[in-house]
Amino acid sequence: MTHFPKKAAAILGLVLAGCAAPPVSLPPPVPAKPAQVEPQKPAAAVMQRERSRWVATEWSELPGWGSDKAAELWPALVRGCEKPAASWAALCAQAALTEPGDDLATAMWLMERLQPWRIETHEGEQQGLLTGYFEPELEARRQRSDNFQVAVLAAPPDLQQRRPYFTRQQIDSEPLRSRMQPLVFIEDAIDLQVLQLQGSGRVRVTETNGERRWVRVGFAGHNDHPLTPLGRSLAVIGEWSDGPAAPRPAVREWVKRNPQRLNELMWANARYVFFREEPLRDPQAGPRGAQGVPLTPGRSVAVDRLSIPYGTALWMDGGDAGTRRLVMAQDTGGSIIGAVRADYFTGWGAEAEAAAMKIKQPLKLWALWPRER
Repeated sequence: MTHFPKKAAAILGLVLAGCAAPPVSLPPPVPAKPAQVEPQKPAAAVMQRERSRWVATEWSELPGWGSDKAAELWPALVRGCEKPAASWAALCAQAALTEPGDDLATAMWLMERLQPWRIETHEGEQQGLLTGYFEPELEARRQRSDNFQVAVLAAPPDLQQRRPYFTRQQIDSEPLRSRMQPLVFIEDAIDLQVLQLQGSGRVRVTETNGERRWVRVGFAGHNDHPLTPLGRSLAVIGEWSDGPAAPRPAVREWVKRNPQRLNELMWANARYVFFREEPLRDPQAGPRGAQGVPLTPGRSVAVDRLSIPYGTALWMDGGDAGTRRLVMAQDTGGSIIGAVRADYFTGWGAEAEAAAMKIKQPLKLWALWPRER
């Protein structure tokens, strides 16, 4: 006797019960194909800041990553850890106990602990501007003399009580000028504005006893008026039409031809920066940036602190091998505003000035931020 599976027997019983038609052989069922579902990538993590947004990304998306001498970042990172951002405290504690390795070891150390974030505007624009800055070196005298007539001024006592403070023209004029305290005197009014634009400088002072020594004049505040750089000032007074700003050599040449209009040019920039004198204890260290730590040539940048917190490690891409590198956000400046904006510190002296003046190019930035543990 043939035995049917229970399900097959039940079907056969139903067919026989109909008696009106012969049994019908049913085709085997065709299994349904599973629905094809496209895998979905998880939504990228986003951090919103006042003037930027950060989008989590992968290390492979950083142009040129691995080509930089990563170990050269270590001194700037350690200096930044002297005053770390809150999220960096744990990583800085690890760095203090770590011997810096070679470039590969340093890069791996960073990759294990940091998450790259693409920096962009709130509207999604990823490209910004990279410029360069430096620390001027100038000759100075402690007292006014025939060739040294331009005063580098200390911050006046009432600077914070009056906002905005007096304009450059008012500060340059009596009787206000007689109330100001000069630190040193330099030779050239253009050099003063360059010094004020850079925010600090090294001056070799000849003291009243004839002794010569290097000191630093560091940023001590400004008068809270808009900044107009020298090249734009020449355009403001109607003496430059080949673009929005004249190069510095063209400005100097114009002043040589028009010395009687020097004040007119200077006063087109209402911003005035005041300084404090500081000892130059370590000639190999840069000035203190806004983070409060010495800047490192080639590894420190000025940023907009409302876009990037001080002490943030960054990967920057300025479009060439020399500006694809690891840097630390350790300073700011009056014209450094925007989500993707950086001013690259090149060092001090004539070579650093020449290098800084060549830098004005498109920029992309990635913040390297400690991973959540």
